[in-house]
Amino acid sequence: MTTAIKGNATSTFGGNVDVTGNVITDAPAFSVTKSGNQTISHSTTTKIAYDSEDFDTANCFDSSTNYRFTPTVAGYYQFNYNIVASNAAAVAETWIAIYKNGSNWQWGLDTNSSTSHYWTLNGSALIYMNGSTDYVEVYMSQSSGSNLTINPSASLPMRFSGVLVRSV
Repeated sequence: MTTAIKGNATSTFGGNVDVTGNVITDAPAFSVTKSGNQTISHSTTTKIAYDSEDFDTANCFDSSTNYRFTPTVAGYYQFNYNIVASNAAAVAETWIAIYKNGSNWQWGLDTNSSTSHYWTLNGSALIYMNGSTDYVEVYMSQSSGSNLTINPSASLPMRFSGVLVRSV
């Protein structure tokens, strides 16, 4: 549906207006969190199980099995993601990455030199999605020499969110 708004005219509609002035009523957006701890083994790339939905406007996020977002509208999507962990060992190298269709799209690295503290890794990416088969997931890896626990809380939530910023 397209609604043209000209001059000082007033129009009532449901949806978002894209940069061309078209009304988008099916723009997917989601925000999910991690509800409990998850163990990340040493030198093992592990998918983060974001399992609790704050919202999912187009029912495109699977929070029970695959922990991935598969949009139904082609376009450019802005994604934001983070993890919260307790460092069990000094000089642990950790990275967080967003994967598109099972491959690393973008990643960030952190090196910690002290023990027994909390830290976060954050990422953000603008990614084109085809609206049918493309999907994104968040992964983490670490090299502390032992298991590391990611542990969200009310004061330190772990969140993964995304929104369509421009359809094509």
